[in-house]
Amino acid sequence: MKQTVFLLLVIVTAFTQIGAQTKSQAIKTSSTSASKVQYKNISVDGLEIFYREAGNPNNPTILFLHGLPSSSHMYRHIMTDLSSQFHVIAPDYPGFGLSSSPSMDKFNYSFDNLAIITEHFVDMLGLKKIHLYMQDYGGPVGFRIASKRPEIVHSLIIQNANAYTEGIGEGIQQIGKLQQAGDSVALDKALRHIISYEGIKEQYIVGAENQSSISPDSYNMDNYFMEKQHIQEIQVALLKNYKSNFPRYPEWQQYFRKYQPPTLIVWGRNDPIFIAAGAKAYKRDLKNAELHLLNGGHFVLEEHHEMVAGIISNFLKKIPLRKEQ
Repeated sequence: MKQTVFLLLVIVTAFTQIGAQTKSQAIKTSSTSASKVQYKNISVDGLEIFYREAGNPNNPTILFLHGLPSSSHMYRHIMTDLSSQFHVIAPDYPGFGLSSSPSMDKFNYSFDNLAIITEHFVDMLGLKKIHLYMQDYGGPVGFRIASKRPEIVHSLIIQNANAYTEGIGEGIQQIGKLQQAGDSVALDKALRHIISYEGIKEQYIVGAENQSSISPDSYNMDNYFMEKQHIQEIQVALLKNYKSNFPRYPEWQQYFRKYQPPTLIVWGRNDPIFIAAGAKAYKRDLKNAELHLLNGGHFVLEEHHEMVAGIISNFLKKIPLRKEQ
């Protein structure tokens, strides 16, 4: 009798362990599946917007806004790094990457309109509280949204995205002088160099800690999209429109002072486009901003995405979630 009872206990224990292992494996598989990046499209104001998404939507959401000359492709590594802890989303703007690129007679390419489309994208996905990650063009797009609707922005994560005149590099200053002088020939030449293969590559490797660690996939991918029909004309139009951002700097700085959003600044300190002085300037208005100057260039994530992911994770753990207003 005792042997029979003992045998039954062994069988029950074995099945219990198998069940627990199966459940654990199911949870692990589910978690792994949720962490994988998904590639999606959504119609926004009649335009097809491509975006990458990963992570559990119940986790805090980080919205990644890309810069020139790239697309959501620039966030391919860090989204994977963060997807087990956060819900991560990165769209391509109209005229970039895999999103719609209507001709200029059908869509007015300006930073105002990029911000409007991105804001509507946020609303269509039902994003209520976001941690807003901005690089380069992502700054003027994101700051327009944040200053207009501060209630949906839980924190700012700023990477080589400018909101202060101190941050404007010599190259951008020279372009500004050409615009003021009305030298259209020299201006067009300068702008087209920025979006040429050589110009794109320069933005990735100049200032890098180790140029051999920059994957050619990055700038070759950007160049592939840049050579599609109508794209260079679109990008020249946006580059010319960049001057519309400078008068908005005081407005964005007032937003910083009034709302004091929790802010993390991670900056490639060797960036010649938006120089390190621009990173330090944020602390003038954002009293508790956390600043990290990294040994890298304009696209510092190409070298240091794992480091930046760790910094972001530690930063966001310190921010209590605000209640819905």
